[in-house]
Amino acid sequence: MKNTALITGASSGIGKEFARLHAKNGDDVILVARRKQVLEELKSELETNFGITVKVMAKDLSDLTTPQEIYNELKAEKVEVEYLINNAGFGGHGNFHERPLEKDLAMINVNVTSLMLLTKLILPDMVKRNSGRIMNVSSTASFVPGPLQAVYYATKAFVTSFSEAISEELSDTNITVTALCPGPIDTEFAQTGNLGNTELFKKNKAATPKSVAEFGYTSMMKGKRVVINDKRMRLLPKVVSLFPRKMLLRISKKTMQNVN
Repeated sequence: MKNTALITGASSGIGKEFARLHAKNGDDVILVARRKQVLEELKSELETNFGITVKVMAKDLSDLTTPQEIYNELKAEKVEVEYLINNAGFGGHGNFHERPLEKDLAMINVNVTSLMLLTKLILPDMVKRNSGRIMNVSSTASFVPGPLQAVYYATKAFVTSFSEAISEELSDTNITVTALCPGPIDTEFAQTGNLGNTELFKKNKAATPKSVAEFGYTSMMKGKRVVINDKRMRLLPKVVSLFPRKMLLRISKKTMQNVN
């Protein structure tokens, strides 16, 4: 496999679009997600349209043994990952004390721990080659606390902070790390996270998965560190420091409240 990209959460949304973009360049892809049939359909599409090699890995990243399984299988097949796109993630709506613990733990496993483990396993090989690109899909949620999505916002704060930190650690290498921080996207995310009726999704036009993926992929190829696709939110990291903390929390909570 050549110039291989490992893409998690590849069965839908921006993950699927990342796969199409990479395949369009004539490069090979490893697709990771839970839904094998959907991945097999995408594999057929990419191999037919672009003449590349696609490997399907139907895996559940909420299981913390999965990253090591993925890495071991690739090493056994002598597959080198040149691009790591940690895209898998999900959210969940509601008061923290009322949400099922198992759902929040699964969210942390997927959004944080498996992302970190895959990076931990694959990055040393990149360092040995002195080449590689990593993109971690974070969120504009990473810049503020998130009442009614407390755990999700916290996981994304980790992703952005982690990405920036290791990017600086690697600044004297040919390896780049990009944190993509999208605003609302028109994907399954809102439905699976019970967010469709919140003010954020009702009153803001969601971006298409294709446009977000194109922006993120281009940013990764340019080696940018933290990027926000939504022009309305690009000043968010600077603006949040100007608001009193209580006011910021009220505004953040309001965007997550259900509206009619």
